[in-house]
Amino acid sequence: MNVSGFKQELVFIISSVVILFFILLGVFSPAVLDYLSSGVHSFILDNFSWLYLISAFFFLIFSLGLALSKFGTIKLGRDNEKPQYSFFGWLAMLFAAGMGIGLIFWGVSEPLVHFISPPPFLSAGTPAAADFAMTYSFFHWGVHPWAIYTIVSISIAYFSFRRGMPTLISSCFYPLFGERIYGISGKLVDILAVFATIFGTATSLGLGALQIHSGLSHLYGISSAISVTVGIIIIATALFMASAIIGVEKGIQTLSKINITLAVCLLAFILFLGSIPEILNLFSSTLGSYTNNIIDISLQSYPFQGESWSREWTVFYWAWWISWSPFVGIFIAQISRGRTIREFVLTVLTIPPLFTFFWFSVFGGSALLLERGGAAGLAQVAGEDASLALFVFLEHYPFPALLSVIALFLLMVFFITSADSATVVLSSLTSGGGAFVKVYKKMVWGLFLSAVAIILLLTGGLTSLQIMAVTAAFPFLFVMFLLCYNLYIGLSQEMVFKKPEK
Repeated sequence: MNVSGFKQELVFIISSVVILFFILLGVFSPAVLDYLSSGVHSFILDNFSWLYLISAFFFLIFSLGLALSKFGTIKLGRDNEKPQYSFFGWLAMLFAAGMGIGLIFWGVSEPLVHFISPPPFLSAGTPAAADFAMTYSFFHWGVHPWAIYTIVSISIAYFSFRRGMPTLISSCFYPLFGERIYGISGKLVDILAVFATIFGTATSLGLGALQIHSGLSHLYGISSAISVTVGIIIIATALFMASAIIGVEKGIQTLSKINITLAVCLLAFILFLGSIPEILNLFSSTLGSYTNNIIDISLQSYPFQGESWSREWTVFYWAWWISWSPFVGIFIAQISRGRTIREFVLTVLTIPPLFTFFWFSVFGGSALLLERGGAAGLAQVAGEDASLALFVFLEHYPFPALLSVIALFLLMVFFITSADSATVVLSSLTSGGGAFVKVYKKMVWGLFLSAVAIILLLTGGLTSLQIMAVTAAFPFLFVMFLLCYNLYIGLSQEMVFKKPEK
């Protein structure tokens, strides 16, 4: 391998060696891994929880500023380039990017858990706790996550499609680094993106495996042993690696469309068999509460009563979205070529969040209405095992077995498509941003993704998944601040260049 070839492979070599070390440490010294990760996690939360809150709010303001500024007319591509996908098709894929394992996992559970375990200044099980539960479910899944994705997406789309640079996070640093993006400085940025992506995706895969296992155990009495969860991950790994290696993009796209259709049908079924006026009233009221209080809750950590609650929920979510942002950001950038910055931002910050709000109103809101109406035990189930709550919730509707099978199918397909896409993105990030990558890299990253998810589940289950999401996102948080700076400089330079001479 010549010097240039070695530099090209540097990101793959370093990141894969570090991830392999993590996996081996988890296999042979899980107690040490747990001790180290918990220590780093505690240090971050004790000293930088405030930074996560301020950062997410800043990214939201920055995104809106781009859309409403003179930069909003700049196209993410050549000036005469038209969007590759129709507006409806684009929306469907945006929906697919945001509608994944996490939403299926937390759609019922999160409002119920907040209802019975709110911060100390609220009494559990009260109307105030129910209002708080819905407002914060909207908050955690609302515009802030999409603002985080927006920063990464626009940066990649602008520097790649308009400036003609490789589809890499490091390309977005050209205003700051110049040609050094092709050297060690750029490689370090891409390595941080790989770490964030693999741990963020592993968190989602772990959640999906836990819920699939809970559904199978609840429906068919399958053993609740952790080995079954590991087996589910292994089977899913074989499926998504076959997809990534063979390249059956059309099959995956078809499966994704089927999944989205089923998700919408499931949503409609729950809505029309529930109390439609109450659910719509809940949607409207919570949307109003969320909108009116968005600045306060964006920066609120409840330092005197409830700081630990804020860390366990809000800080975890912001870290999770940040760790997901390289993967989702690259995906959204690729499907948004040819659109203006204004169209991109205003669409991404409105339509996907609104659908998510409606999802939580239908599933989480219906669960709260059932609980307050006398469905004893539903909230308790969510508190004891968040992965099981969806299946217990579906038992309160006709055809519960069929609905549960549909939910399991949704989870499995989201698991496979998310892992398949993440494998391709990781392979591209470690191959210089090229569209075509070697098969062995797809195999390596597919195996590493699943191995990391398994290690985290074996060393602490849901808690370990959350710890690693927060920890892996921390260094990439600073990358995102620099992305904002570089994007602003790049756009400013373009406006100056375009300015006509007097």
